Formats: sequence, structure tokens, C-alpha cells
Amino acid sequence: MSHTDQLYWGGAALIVLWLLLFGLSLLATRNGTVTPAPATQEFGPDPESPAVVSFLGNNWRGVGSAAAATLLDLAARGYIELRQPADDPAASTVHVTDEGRAAQDLRPYEGRVLERVISRTTEGGAPIGAIAFRDAKRAAAFNAELRKDIVAEARLRGLSRSRFASWLAGGLMLLACAPGVLFGLAALMGHHGVRAAFVVCVLPASAMFWLLAKVLGERATPRGLERAGHWAGLRAWLTAHEDFARLPPAAVAVWDRYLAYGTALGVTSLAGRLLGFDAGDRRRVWSSYGGTWRPVRIRYPRLLPGFGASKGRLLQLAGAAALVAAALIAFGVLRQPDWTIAADAHDGGTLRRPGLILSAGWVVSVLLGVIVAGKFRRWTLFLAFLATMPGNFASGTHGWWHDAAAQDGPVPVEWAAIVVFGALAVYFVVLACLELRAPHTITGEVLRVEWRKDRRAARFLALDEGGTDLTTAWALPAASRGIATGAQVRLTVSRGTRTVRSAELIRAALWEGDWSEASAPGRATA
Repeated sequence: MSHTDQLYWGGAALIVLWLLLFGLSLLATRNGTVTPAPATQEFGPDPESPAVVSFLGNNWRGVGSAAAATLLDLAARGYIELRQPADDPAASTVHVTDEGRAAQDLRPYEGRVLERVISRTTEGGAPIGAIAFRDAKRAAAFNAELRKDIVAEARLRGLSRSRFASWLAGGLMLLACAPGVLFGLAALMGHHGVRAAFVVCVLPASAMFWLLAKVLGERATPRGLERAGHWAGLRAWLTAHEDFARLPPAAVAVWDRYLAYGTALGVTSLAGRLLGFDAGDRRRVWSSYGGTWRPVRIRYPRLLPGFGASKGRLLQLAGAAALVAAALIAFGVLRQPDWTIAADAHDGGTLRRPGLILSAGWVVSVLLGVIVAGKFRRWTLFLAFLATMPGNFASGTHGWWHDAAAQDGPVPVEWAAIVVFGALAVYFVVLACLELRAPHTITGEVLRVEWRKDRRAARFLALDEGGTDLTTAWALPAASRGIATGAQVRLTVSRGTRTVRSAELIRAALWEGDWSEASAPGRATA
């Protein structure tokens, strides 16, 4: 065995050794079993906060209900007031009391929740739905910081610890680098080049680092298991109350801190769902622009042809649609019956089947339009090949495919396609002409800014102009900067394509608001 082979086998052996040690570490550091205590309504001396209880109740992994439970706990302690003016719990409002605005000695995560509520409420309060974030990144960042604060307190109280000790995590990281080093040396000795050596060096370590990062987290201490068992007893007591799970947030005035702990333990499904600190409903956003809170419904024109296109792009799309229509006409007029040969049992592999000729002509016509439209992608030819398959299986001397191929001029399905693509060409030309008009100017508050699947495409910008409860998203060019959720802006727009041409910042989004990009006073680009 050569030295190169020895290095490769040595690297493979180290990977097996690492996986074995990794598996043994997982077994040795798994959480213990929580033994539920008898049902009880007592919190016990020096009870943990509902946020920490949420962490323990989720097996030391997540804190999904911690923010909602903390809000209810703040309400039970008099910092926040929840009101339900009607029968619908979703119509409840949240208000910050004078004690809440002057609060000082709060835990870090309680301060975060209270700051969020203060930022979204006015003197008259705010709907509970307005607490939700308008931006997914901002919501994720808020909840990540909230989890760090909760984990820090759980560790301080001796309820949680790092799953892997620092020496164990460091040793596994160091050992994960060894196989890649051996593979890299073997690649160099085998004259595979520096690039190949770098690849085989990095890939094994990256995979093992990824596995290690997936399990690095928290695990219970003996004290933590004991306290989790106590709170499991409280969960059993709360679950015995049949109506407790359906209590609205405003019921905190009657149930006091029990509602907060019930939300933390997953017993109160309704209150936890209504008090969401996530990205919220992207189609229904609460807005106070104009002076009063109201829900604004957002429509996203995903299927609108020409959405966000410039004049040049519209003319390009018009040319592509016109080319498809012209190609279909030409194919229908020039097509001759002798182009096809009816396949039989002795000539089943012919390329001149009626169905294959027709489907190939249609696919080529569409491909020409795709190329002109600039939409040709890596898988376009493969999809075109699949599109010809139905016609490839049509054979014989009669049938629809044979009759259509023998017909003079375009067949009805071709005429239908010609009309559709012709109408699209006219539509794009009309839109391009409308773009010559002077753009409109609108003013409002940005409700949401969302990326689309294709990051090069225009983003959706939902603007609340203050005069309606329904708005349709505008197309914000992907390269634009300075448009932030929560900011007040003056937009210059083209209504035909619903495109934002330019944007001027009137008031930047404050820190307490939720934003998707940093914004600064001045003129934004679009």
C-alpha cells in the first residue's frame, strides 16, 4: 500500500472514530427523565418566571411561548393592561400602565417584551395583533436574543448547562480537522493540485462541524429536572380545568399569573396564539398611520403580467409574445401532410409521427419566445424535451394528432394560443406606452417589504396610504436601498406596472419599530 493510500485510509479511520466519539457523547449528555410531581396549584418558593418555565417545559430546546407568557406575566403584575371590549378575543387591546412606563428592575427578557409593547402602543393602546413583527428577520432576531436572556437566567439559577463541556466540544472540533489534513496531504502527494487538496481538506471538517453545531445547546441539571417535575404538576392541575385552554388574554385579570404559566406550559392555546411575537400575518397587518389603529389587508399581484417591468423590459416581453404567435401561425400555414408518416408496428421508432411533429413545432415556437424574453435557464431544454413526449406516443393512421397534422392552416388549439400570445403582445405594448406618462406620487407608511423567490426580481412593498383598509403591493426594484418597514416615504410610482421609480424618506423607522434594512434620512434609491 502506497503512502497516499495510507493517508486516505487513515483519514477514513479518523472519521469513523470521530463519529463513534460523537455518538457516545450524545448518549452521555442526553437529558434525564422528568418525573412529574402530583398535581398542584402552588408555584413554590422563589418560583421561576414563566419564560424560564417555558424553556424547561420544552425540554431545554425552544422558548416558543416565552414572549407571550412574559407579556401575560407583566399584565398580571400590573405593568400592562389587557382589555377585551367585545366577544371576539382577537379584538383585545394592550395598554401600558404608568407603572410599566416607569419600570426599572425587570429581567432582560421582560424588558425586551415591555419595550416591544411600548413601541407599538399609543396613549390609547394598540390591538394585540399589532405586537407581531412585520419583518421575519426582525422577529427572528428578537426571539434569538430573548432565548439568550432566558438561557442565561436558567444557567444562573442552576437549571441548565451546556450540553457539551468546553473541553469535549474543543476536542471534537480539533479531531474533526484531522481527516481533512490527511486527505489534503494525500491529494498533494497524488499530484491532484492545490484546489483539489483544499476541497478534500475542507469538506469532511465542514460536515462534522455542521453535525456538532446541530446538537450544541442546553441540557438539564439535577435541579432543573426537579423543577421541571414541579411545573409538570402545575400543568396537570391547570389541564384539569376544562375551560382553561380557551381563556382569552384578558382573562389574566381573573387568573392572575396562572394564565402566564399556562401559556408557558402550552395549556392555554388561545392566549398563546393571539399574543404572537413572530412575523405575523403577511396578508393582514395592523397600522396606526392616519391616527387610529386598523387592520390593512394586503394583496400581492404575483400573476400580474409586466409587474415591476421597465419600458425596455415591456417591449422585450411584447416582442417575445409576438414571436411566439408569429411562429405558431407560420408553423400552421407551412405545415404539409407529407411531413408526417403514420407509424405502424414495423416502423414504431420513426421521428415523423404526427404527434411528434406537432408537439415539436409548438415547443420550438415557445422556445424562441423564451430566448427573446431572456428566460432561458439551465433546465429549459430538458423541460422542452419532456413537453414533446405526449405527442411522441401518438401513432397510427387516424386519431386527433393525425387529423390535426393533415389540416390546412392552424388547428383550433393553435388559434387559441395565437390569440393569447397576440393579446399579451398588445398588452405589453400598451403598458410600455402608459409608462411614458408622468409618474404618480403617493405618501404613506411601509407595512411590509418582502423578497420574492427570485432575488433578482422586484420585491413586494406594501404601503398604507391611510385612506383605505385594502392595499396592493408595489414592485420595489431588487437593487433599491433605504426602504425600511415602518418608515414613512413618498414614492414616485407607475400604476400600470405598479413599479416604484423613486422613493424619498419622510421619517425613518425608529429603533422600536421593525425594519428590514438600515435606513438613514435623505433620499432613497429605487
